[in-house]
Amino acid sequence: MINSYVIDRRLNGKNKSAVNRRRFLERYRRHVKAAVNDAVNKRSITDMEKGESISIPSKDLHEPVVGHGQGGNREMVHPGNKEFVEGDRIRKPQSGQGKGKGNQASKDGEGLDDFTFYISQDEFLEFLFDDLALPNMVRKDLKKSQEFERHRAGYSTEGVPANINVVRSLKNAHARRIALGGKKRRRVREIEEQLARMKGTSETTERKRSKLEAEMAELKLKLRKLPFIDDFDLRYNRHEKHPVPSSAAVMFCLMDVSGSMTQNTKDIAKRFFLLLYLFLRRNYQTIEVVFIRHHTSAKEVDEEEFFYSRETGGTIVSSALRLMQDIMKERYPTSAWNVYAAQASDGDNWGDDSPICRDLLMNEIMPKVNYYSYIEISPRDHQDLWYAYEDVKAAHEEGFAMAQILDQSEIYPVFRELFQRREA
Repeated sequence: MINSYVIDRRLNGKNKSAVNRRRFLERYRRHVKAAVNDAVNKRSITDMEKGESISIPSKDLHEPVVGHGQGGNREMVHPGNKEFVEGDRIRKPQSGQGKGKGNQASKDGEGLDDFTFYISQDEFLEFLFDDLALPNMVRKDLKKSQEFERHRAGYSTEGVPANINVVRSLKNAHARRIALGGKKRRRVREIEEQLARMKGTSETTERKRSKLEAEMAELKLKLRKLPFIDDFDLRYNRHEKHPVPSSAAVMFCLMDVSGSMTQNTKDIAKRFFLLLYLFLRRNYQTIEVVFIRHHTSAKEVDEEEFFYSRETGGTIVSSALRLMQDIMKERYPTSAWNVYAAQASDGDNWGDDSPICRDLLMNEIMPKVNYYSYIEISPRDHQDLWYAYEDVKAAHEEGFAMAQILDQSEIYPVFRELFQRREA
């Protein structure tokens, strides 16, 4: 019997454990998800892009195993027995006796600590926004496509160990051995037939037989030296990236910065929009964000001014809605863009302006947007703007959402409620 060994001397890549790490995170997804949600309540929104340490209780790390006993009857002699005599029955140890549990020591002073590891920034954000998405996303034409799918495209002679195609490589190895050893095997069969036909014991016959046997032994040795598999035989699965249609989306962020908005209220609004902006940037490459600040007048601003400008004034919410409407007509036609909007305010508005806001939303904006969310940040009773928006929600149940935030602890729960993944 001939033993063959395959020795892989190729260097592993720096991410050789990435697949195993991914499987580990999926296996303990429940623990990681709980730790991420707990971290959200402890850290500020501006620290969301950091990683997190995850602890898994030792009891959850136990892996079930199948053991096979020796079976049958066996006799054993235990020297030094002072407690039992022949015929005594030995009580089976109770489960858990003499073993550590969690990070508590057992009677023998031994135990097992919880397993702690660190997830990266990308992994933290992946779990944070795991089941969130822009509602009612519709596939529309795009000039810029940033999404790709990988498709099988035959085989290649170079690649990473994870992509090796075992069946194809073994077929190549088998074909190579047949090609290199075919002629020698035919000659071995011819020699065997000649030896079988040889008769007689003459000196000439014996010399000829010895010569043929030596030739056959040399051929068999060469056949045994043929390697079972060679680098030349290896084949790797090849993949190509193909662009796929993606979805163009624009998100309008409307924030009230009027004098009625206290510093704490503005801070909550900023944190909500920071979380929204982080979510959009993380999950959608082909999405644009339009920032609009308003008091008595509205203005489109950049990210820096939106979050940190100190400008303030009275309150006319309809100015922001009109500006949003103008920007939509000019830059974002609904035939090519999915339009979303998120508005944050304390609900305080001029009394005669709230009906105008309602009419603008119902007649001009809602027919063109996929989803509109309104956040009222106030511990007080609802203002006129809230009741005006209730009429909009009644008319557009699927595309309009409202929620109230009382303090900072409700930012993330409300965010998840508004952007929970829904079917289009």
